[in-house]
Amino acid sequence: MPSPLPTLLTQKDTFTLPADIHYLNCATRSPLSQRVEQAGLDAIRRDTNPFGLHPDDFFSGAMRVRALFSQLVNNPDAERIAIVPSVSYGMAVVARNLHNKPGIRAGQRIVLVGSEFPSDVYAWDRVRTELGLTVTTVGIPDEFPKGAIWNERLLDAIGPDTALVVAPPVHWMYGTRFDLEAVGKRARDVGAWLAVDGTQAIGALPFDLAAIQPDAVICAGYKWLMGPYSIGLAYYGPAFDEGTPLEEGWMNRLDSNQFHRLMDYQPIYRPKAYRYNVGEHSHFLQMPMLEAALSQLNEWQPERIQAYAEALMRDVWPALEALGCRIEPVDEHQGRAHHLVGVWLPDHADPMAIQQALQAEKVSVSARAQALRIAPHLYNTPEDAAALVRVLTQVIM
Repeated sequence: MPSPLPTLLTQKDTFTLPADIHYLNCATRSPLSQRVEQAGLDAIRRDTNPFGLHPDDFFSGAMRVRALFSQLVNNPDAERIAIVPSVSYGMAVVARNLHNKPGIRAGQRIVLVGSEFPSDVYAWDRVRTELGLTVTTVGIPDEFPKGAIWNERLLDAIGPDTALVVAPPVHWMYGTRFDLEAVGKRARDVGAWLAVDGTQAIGALPFDLAAIQPDAVICAGYKWLMGPYSIGLAYYGPAFDEGTPLEEGWMNRLDSNQFHRLMDYQPIYRPKAYRYNVGEHSHFLQMPMLEAALSQLNEWQPERIQAYAEALMRDVWPALEALGCRIEPVDEHQGRAHHLVGVWLPDHADPMAIQQALQAEKVSVSARAQALRIAPHLYNTPEDAAALVRVLTQVIM
């Protein structure tokens, strides 16, 4: 048995958040750590004088980032990682290549989780019309707790007529976990593709790509990866190796680092996911910041981030339940995570009004439908947790 990981203490001192701010809202956007901030400043300084820039410098940063992200998600092959600007771009690659899926035919279904983020829904509008597919949405159950029932209904919806399943590790609004190992197995059993939006989990929740075996995983960089905005990462499995990219970037072709030969036009792509890189994917400012963020996350490790969030908020949840709130219990891979928790408010409560009351007391969370989304991280302290309980007690009672 491996020895237990050492417990993490708060990392607040590695961030520059004001002392009087209680930021429990990483699911909206992560603050940049001092290490990431410094990487960005250093990159700007380097860009003030591009003298001595080498062709390989256009590629080396992305290579390091691919390796770091692969380490984070247990991906044995970094060449399967592409640099993307957004989840919508990454999902558009899946939609663009769905017609290449073996056995695809009119009448098949795309299975989605209900109340999913728009980028995971809009991506299929055009392709379902073109291919004659239908969309089945597995809605959130009325019953409570919801996780086990929702997972069961999702698995039941995946059948021989399913072409594609789109599911997250953690629901972006409610924090409900989906057992992606079970979903992946069911998808493989019926010959369906599995596309995962890992944005609200990867970086803070352990993610084992080798165990899940998805066909695609797309992850924005500015939430739990703790990097800058407008850059993300995507994994594309063997099903996409000969696929069609969204754009024909010159950097994605073989030998594109040989600048003196760029006019010898190259029809062959670099291998595996490289063809799906967004144009100008060097990102000389953002890439060093994302590299610093991923290095830090690999040091902290998602298991320890989960453990810290669990310990930090352990007394918060019963206190909120005493106010009439409902919170999904922890139930392995189909309950709730610790880094993103949906707090279902009493029926009489107005989520937006409560969010505004919290904001007035410098407590930052998000209102989503009839729930508050609480998203703690290593920069949070017991004072943040206490402030959340104090203000909610005042406005709900």
